[in-house]
Amino acid sequence: MKNPVPMTLTRRGLGGLAAGVGLALALSACGGSPLATPSSAAPSGSAGGSLVVGSADFPESQVIAEIYVGALNAAGLTATSKPNIGSREIYFKAVQDGSIDLVPDYSGNLLSFVDTEAAEVSADDVYKALPGKLPEGLGVLEASKAEDKDAMVVTKATAEKYQLKSIEDLAKVCKDFTMAAPATFETRSYGFPGLKKNYNCELKGLQPFSDGGGNLTLQALLEDKVQVADIYTTTPSIVDNDLVVLEDPKNNFKAQQVLPLYNKAKMTDKAKEALNNVSKILTTDDLINLNRAVSGDQKQAPKDAAAAWLKDKGIVK
Repeated sequence: MKNPVPMTLTRRGLGGLAAGVGLALALSACGGSPLATPSSAAPSGSAGGSLVVGSADFPESQVIAEIYVGALNAAGLTATSKPNIGSREIYFKAVQDGSIDLVPDYSGNLLSFVDTEAAEVSADDVYKALPGKLPEGLGVLEASKAEDKDAMVVTKATAEKYQLKSIEDLAKVCKDFTMAAPATFETRSYGFPGLKKNYNCELKGLQPFSDGGGNLTLQALLEDKVQVADIYTTTPSIVDNDLVVLEDPKNNFKAQQVLPLYNKAKMTDKAKEALNNVSKILTTDDLINLNRAVSGDQKQAPKDAAAAWLKDKGIVK
């Protein structure tokens, strides 16, 4: 058994969302940003200039950003990376003020960030809603099939014993199952309240863990201290330990497709085409393997893992 790749909650978390949204949108209306300085307040140049690709403060975002950089350079454009900027509250403002030109993001959480009341949950509905909710000057490109979202995960033995394929199946035995998840899962809309509303699933209890579906969560699940766990879909330990991700036909967990968030000031058609080509072929399995490469035993640099992926997909010769 391999240990899971440690993942932070930053990629999926919405901490400080209300304050961040209100501040970001208010400032976008007056053309400023908390990150803006006299040298960075204006857009970073005319259309067609060098592009700066930012990333959030976790490995998956960093490797996707390096993939974007490699694809742009392969298309004959000039692009560089600015990794590890911080949480969504920080990198969103950086895209707004032009200190970076684009960043990989996740569709559902991006929509919730710009519209705290957004009710859309399916991949299509979330993607269709995003353009109309973003501040002026920002846009999103095509969404990839790659998705990093919360999931209800059980062991293969548990799935076989109770004939579990979906959360609908789980509802029949929820009262006997304890769940491993962050403490906030008990009150979050997609947590206990959502499971009860969408599936009539009322779990026996919650065993709180703060490792974002990491090793502590995994061990509790494998040792049957809990019977179901909240683990992100791109975590390598799911595949490495033959775990079963339960299907979510009623979209309790909002779609989280990877897509570029960009500032329109410098985005050309050629750059859009290069980035959309990445989204056309990037999959969840790719993210699992890339996470394993950068955060597992190999400890590859994000740039090296991205380069290998780009070559494997024929984007870079």
